[in-house]
Amino acid sequence: MHIHILGICGTFMGSLAQLAVAEGHKVTGSDANVYPPMSTQLERAGITLTEGYDPSQLEPAPDLVIIGNALSRGNPAVEAVLEKGLPYTSGAQWLCDHFLGGRWVLAVSGTHGKTTTASMLAWVLEYAGMDPGFLIGGVPSNFDVSARLGGTPFFVVEADEYDTAFFDKRSKFVHYRPRTLIINNLEFDHADIFDDLAAIQKQFHHLVRTVPAGGLVVAAQEDTVTQVLDQGCWSQVQRFDVEREDGVRLGDWCAINIAADVSRFDVLLEGNVVATVHWNQTGMHSVKNGLAVLAAARHVGVEPAVAAEALAKFAGVKRRMECLGDIQGIRVYDDFAHHPTAIETTLNGLRAKVGEDRVVALIEPRSNTMRQGHHRDQLARACAGADLVLWYQPEGMNWSLDEVVHHSTVPAKVLHSIEAAVESVLELTSPGSHVIVMSNGGFGGVHQRLLRALEHKYGSQTTSG
Repeated sequence: MHIHILGICGTFMGSLAQLAVAEGHKVTGSDANVYPPMSTQLERAGITLTEGYDPSQLEPAPDLVIIGNALSRGNPAVEAVLEKGLPYTSGAQWLCDHFLGGRWVLAVSGTHGKTTTASMLAWVLEYAGMDPGFLIGGVPSNFDVSARLGGTPFFVVEADEYDTAFFDKRSKFVHYRPRTLIINNLEFDHADIFDDLAAIQKQFHHLVRTVPAGGLVVAAQEDTVTQVLDQGCWSQVQRFDVEREDGVRLGDWCAINIAADVSRFDVLLEGNVVATVHWNQTGMHSVKNGLAVLAAARHVGVEPAVAAEALAKFAGVKRRMECLGDIQGIRVYDDFAHHPTAIETTLNGLRAKVGEDRVVALIEPRSNTMRQGHHRDQLARACAGADLVLWYQPEGMNWSLDEVVHHSTVPAKVLHSIEAAVESVLELTSPGSHVIVMSNGGFGGVHQRLLRALEHKYGSQTTSG
């Protein structure tokens, strides 16, 4: 079958394309913006990419068009599909129909940490010899691909609450029908499709409704998640949390004796220590992610001690605090920041790891929610863990980042070009600094431009870290 995918370079659609190729289909696709790492994966898989949405890409007509949720009515390719009467579907529906039926689906959901947690879970199952399939909205370094079919019934999927397509406004995750479900956390996000947190919680309850009675919901010990479960839950539930500062321990799974840089912690299950984790992750949010993975993996038969061994070998995810290079002691990281909480937890986690070293954050508030200004009051305090914040004002954002700088508790300034961003980093960093580039998009290729500029200044080769 010839499948053409509109919006193929999105993390979900690109991963789906690779599964389709692995199943033997001919796959082509198009997108408005084509950039690594997804474009590199697709080209390596032999998929022909077209820049833009000219209707000519649909000639000769494919057997099926899969339409990404970033496309809407008025898009030339979408209009051509409808006008020609071509068969079409959504990515989430096709995933369900062709890959998830009859499989034990482990779905990872929540506002933050889905990609990393799903990557951890897939790796733990792989380490335990379970050869899982997976589809993840990022590239786990332990696999170097974002999707694969796998050789057993187990399939890990990153379960996104964003809507399915212009013709299906349900959240994508209602199509996945998990037997094991992780709900990491819940905050208001995706202001372009949700009016408030209650609207998001309603979709999460729809997801909970799809878990069978013999399944398991692994849920964070947070009020916003509890409110979802209180709407009705027909499955076994296990809660997870970290030990509170006052010594209170909540949840079936609890992390205790956590090192200051979270490089080590003990795992309690119903009051008994069942594992100790030693790893290279940063931030308390990572500890919670790890607990959720331990619980979900145990549901499919992986003992916590084995899962802890796997977490010690977890190599992270591309674009999630990925170290791109080290130039004379200036380390440059790429992080997929989409929300103030994500920015805050990442910066605080790095601060705990590097101590008094200089931390410089270069941030593009690119998500629809941040661009619309819904989180503007949270952005300044989210960056308290940095020594300096360089804010990039994206084109088309109808409010000024100057007000964030005005309320910042650390030195900060606004930049209006990629060139100015690179120049500022060069001027304001020195050996021993840590530079975090934070955006949920390509950020104008600033990452590689910055690395090249640092190499030129210091005369040193970049090395991956």
